[in-house]
Amino acid sequence: MKRNLRIWKIYILSMHLTIHSSFALAALTFLLMSCSESFTDSRDGQSYDVVKIGDLTWMAENLNFETVGSFCPEGDSRNCKRLGRLYSWAEAKTVCPEGWRLPTNEDFAQVLAQSHDGDSGAVSNKVGAKLKSRDGWFKKGNGTDDFGFNALPAGYRGAVSKADDGAVAGGKFNGIGGYAYFWSATEDPENPESNAFYLFLSFSSDAASLNSFAKEDYRSVRCVR
Repeated sequence: MKRNLRIWKIYILSMHLTIHSSFALAALTFLLMSCSESFTDSRDGQSYDVVKIGDLTWMAENLNFETVGSFCPEGDSRNCKRLGRLYSWAEAKTVCPEGWRLPTNEDFAQVLAQSHDGDSGAVSNKVGAKLKSRDGWFKKGNGTDDFGFNALPAGYRGAVSKADDGAVAGGKFNGIGGYAYFWSATEDPENPESNAFYLFLSFSSDAASLNSFAKEDYRSVRCVR
């Protein structure tokens, strides 16, 4: 009888360990699946990591869909693979894949509010660090990427102007490695014809801000749905 009791104890312990291991394996599998979620753009076959923050799903990479009017950061095609392309505001409004769109100021505000558990009235001055990628920013400006947004510092390209005599001015690239500028679909109500907002992140600050500047500049795009 004692021998049979011992056998049952061993059997029950074995079953417990098997079930516990199965749950652990299932949890690990779920975690890996969540971390590996991605979206493939049917227009060119490029895949993007995506992340859900609050009620919205964001691309966790800068858009890299090539158009005639877009540019690689610093004018170097090698930068496009990691940093995506730079677009004017007019093009940014229409360049996201079907089912995705350019975020508004309200969308960005939702992300910023996650630093205080969704309280949009209490945005942390550290939220920029939580959005920035863990590498790629110079002078120790990397972030913690708490939300999986993985903000990358592609910089921007200034607006290009053409004089009556055909001379071209402007179009200078600036800020790669140090600054991220993500277009918003929201126009500046004080100057809607020429200015629109963008989310700004800097290597030298842990904060984030929504600023307004010329629509003709070329900045990064993060699509949302």
